[in-house]
Amino acid sequence: MAREYITAELRRLIIDRARGCCEYCQFPMRFSLDSMEIDHILQVSLGGVTIAENLAFACHGCNQYKHNRAKGVDVSSNREVPLYHPRLMNWETHFAWSEDTTHVVGKTPTGRVTVQLLKMNRAGAVNLRRVLNMSGDHPPS
Repeated sequence: MAREYITAELRRLIIDRARGCCEYCQFPMRFSLDSMEIDHILQVSLGGVTIAENLAFACHGCNQYKHNRAKGVDVSSNREVPLYHPRLMNWETHFAWSEDTTHVVGKTPTGRVTVQLLKMNRAGAVNLRRVLNMSGDHPPS
């Protein structure tokens, strides 16, 4: 199946709406070693379409680990729950920063399963958050 083209105008809207940060782990584009990506929140293979309401700005790691998932099992409740949906859900409702702001903490079943499946606290991300914290560039405001 061919991927639908995302216009420069739509791409700019997605980046601006996200304030230049990954909409999942909040990683800032200006410090990224890898290209940031436009993610289909609901993948095309699962019936998602290429419209602004179904697109999110994502770092390479979050986008790759998310792959085509829309749900996961929360280990605390043992229930299948949806992954975080940046267009329909509020980040602060589902996530918080750890006391030292290096780790994303899931506050809800959706938050926990998203942190787990997207590996939002992978070593490189945690280390970079630590450095950015020292320079005053983290957490994003």
